[in-house]
Amino acid sequence: MVWGCMSWSGVGNMEFIDGIMTKTVYLDILRRNLQESVRKLELGRRFVFQEDNDPKHTALVIKDFIKENKIKRLDWPSQSPDMNPIEHLWDSIGREIKKNPPKNKNDPKKGFLEAWQNIRPEIT
Repeated sequence: MVWGCMSWSGVGNMEFIDGIMTKTVYLDILRRNLQESVRKLELGRRFVFQEDNDPKHTALVIKDFIKENKIKRLDWPSQSPDMNPIEHLWDSIGREIKKNPPKNKNDPKKGFLEAWQNIRPEIT
């Protein structure tokens, strides 16, 4: 499993997730990556954060984190993966990985990371 973020200007941080993503794991990912990605993408303070309505995204600890950090969040309809722009990014990465399939069990992460780092802004 992978967490990543993007904006109109490109991709931010990406993190591999070993095991099950719980609300606590998700909170730690946001703490490590969200503000750093905002700086990397030069979004400034007025960015709008979008995530789907997965239960871990709407958990109280996540809502508290969003509120404490004064992050504006985009309301998003339930179960609308076709509308979510990052789904198209994941698809693009999948197509890139298929061009050079992994040769052993350690290669998938390497290939994914290379594909992530080589995403062109026009894809996002």
